[in-house]
Amino acid sequence: MEATEIAETIHGGHETHSAEGDATFRKYAAMYLGVVAMLLAIASLGGANATKMMLNANIQASDIYGYYQSKYIRQTVYRTTAEELEAQLLAQPDMPAAAKAKFGEAIARYRSRAERYESDASTGEGKKELLAKAKEWEAKRDHAAERDPNFDFAEALFQIAIVIGSVSIVAASRSLIKLSGALAIAGSLLMINGYFLIIHLPLE
Repeated sequence: MEATEIAETIHGGHETHSAEGDATFRKYAAMYLGVVAMLLAIASLGGANATKMMLNANIQASDIYGYYQSKYIRQTVYRTTAEELEAQLLAQPDMPAAAKAKFGEAIARYRSRAERYESDASTGEGKKELLAKAKEWEAKRDHAAERDPNFDFAEALFQIAIVIGSVSIVAASRSLIKLSGALAIAGSLLMINGYFLIIHLPLE
């Protein structure tokens, strides 16, 4: 069944309106659909931005965790080396003083490097600082992931509202335009929530 046939069926089941009244109704309904189409575009833009942020934040967090892992491995190597030198020093109590001094310097150097890998406020690339950065990117990713479904649902509601609104124009049906308006309002609320995340949707 075509849209015109659907419209005729709907129109036939309702009161007949004057031609002038129907023309006025169709004019304002068309303007209304233009507004809904604009809202659909805004919701689509918000959804695209949320998806982009989610993917980018996930990549950034993964990269930082990879860098953190490499720091951890190097730190472990330095600590292990320092412990081995300390063991050798203890195992050879008769070692010449000069050699002991060299061992001590090497141990201190490796310990210092290991500590610098743990935290380095000057460069912001210590393990502690990297972990904090990774957590920040994870928080951004999770925030974007919460926003994205709002835009998806809003887009779906706007599209349905446009379809129903289009049928209402052909059929000059006031009840259908009201239904379309209700869907558009629900879509608008979801879109606003997508931008500001006022309410957390229970999606899990």
